[in-house]
Amino acid sequence: MGQKDGFLQFNRELPQSRPPQERIKDFKEIYDEFPEKKTNQQAARCMDCGVPFCHNGCPLGNIIPEFNDAVYREQWEEAIQILSSTNNFPEFTGRICPAPCEASCVLGINKPPVAIEHIEKTIVEKAYELGYVTPHPPKNRTGKKVAVIGSGPAGLATAAQLNKAGHWVTVYERENRIGGLLRYGIPDFKLEKWVIDRKLEIMKAEGIKFEVNANIGVNISAEEINENHDAVVICTGATLPRDLPIPGRELEGVHFAMDFLTQQNKEVAGDKLQEEKISARDKDVLVIGGGDTGSDCIGTSHRQSARSVTQIELLSKPFPNRTENDPWPLWPMTLRTSSSHEEGGQRQWAILTKEFIGNSNGQLEKVKLVDIEWGMDDSGKQGFKEVPGSEREIPCQLALLAIGFLCPENELLKAFGVNADLRGNADTKNYQTNIDHIFAAGDARRGQSLVVWAISEGREAAIEVDKYLMGESRLPSKDDSFLNVMSY
Repeated sequence: MGQKDGFLQFNRELPQSRPPQERIKDFKEIYDEFPEKKTNQQAARCMDCGVPFCHNGCPLGNIIPEFNDAVYREQWEEAIQILSSTNNFPEFTGRICPAPCEASCVLGINKPPVAIEHIEKTIVEKAYELGYVTPHPPKNRTGKKVAVIGSGPAGLATAAQLNKAGHWVTVYERENRIGGLLRYGIPDFKLEKWVIDRKLEIMKAEGIKFEVNANIGVNISAEEINENHDAVVICTGATLPRDLPIPGRELEGVHFAMDFLTQQNKEVAGDKLQEEKISARDKDVLVIGGGDTGSDCIGTSHRQSARSVTQIELLSKPFPNRTENDPWPLWPMTLRTSSSHEEGGQRQWAILTKEFIGNSNGQLEKVKLVDIEWGMDDSGKQGFKEVPGSEREIPCQLALLAIGFLCPENELLKAFGVNADLRGNADTKNYQTNIDHIFAAGDARRGQSLVVWAISEGREAAIEVDKYLMGESRLPSKDDSFLNVMSY
């Protein structure tokens, strides 16, 4: 490494964010500029640990110590070559990834880990600035045509890799803009959409075609897709939300979180909403679910001028630090505070939602909650019981269900004759479904997961599709990329 004692000389430091009361007035990204010299110092903290567990922590197998070293030496072209050898979209993951690589950083055993996510974002933004990110269309075409259904991170990664292999790729998206979850599920204050559009222009210049308003099985038949393509890859995500079937669920004011977030993203983009807007303005908002989607609902509610925002979680409050149940380098099940939490609102744990209560007009007015205690029953099974005397009602005119997603909307799978597994996801072997020429990747195959896992799935699925079409594949696997890093 460039500076052997960098981890001793420099503390972990990240960009400052705009003050909460300022940033909730808009949907722009929240972070201030960070001096390049400080990023070099953060890269210098990478400690030449011998066995870099960050590789294993990253689903993409990013070659992290090597690109950290290049950043320290200010070799930005080398850095982007190393980073892009494993990651098609560092401009996305550098902004929205929870950074499992940092959780397994060796320095993180007894010190704050290396700021890998920030370094990744800096590399790609510097590469754009210096003109290193340019279209690279394949020199030769195979003549094979592939349809990728869904334009989220898995679909885009699949398309990018198959295009590199020389196949003609068309991405089909049922919405009017490309991006899937990136476009519609992640608020602009975490990922401004010009970041997506900039990358899409590169992909188009490389020869990838994009079709919007293309709802397969509705306005385009599965038969038409099969007839016009040699292979199909289903990357539609796990878009069927988990419901909460309790009394009062039908009341006006109870909505799925993703419906709320999607509407706001469309409004920011200037699209006209086809349905009545779900608004938090001047309302007491209850966000049910403690994950990232719930956090995004909090930040969006603040920006819509909610009167109050409360987030509740069924599970107990996590510990602030690792315990013996999640030692390094496992992913730590610790308490996390997002930028949205910093902006206000209340958080409560070990709460069960009992009932939605409305008025005579069918409008939500209150929610009945009760505290719970977790523990083992007589059979040794984990469960919970209600705390006597803790039942209460709180004012609420907007309840947002952010309790996860189940599986793809299986009408598409049925249209293609693709089998589903017990969870409702596309059933595959090496990404290939029961229909030889149809493959699946991302959340549609593995279930709800991270953007970085979706990109990994897309890359790995592309290898299997290439093998199917050509008998073998020259696309790099994670291991291939690691072995070839010394060529940079």
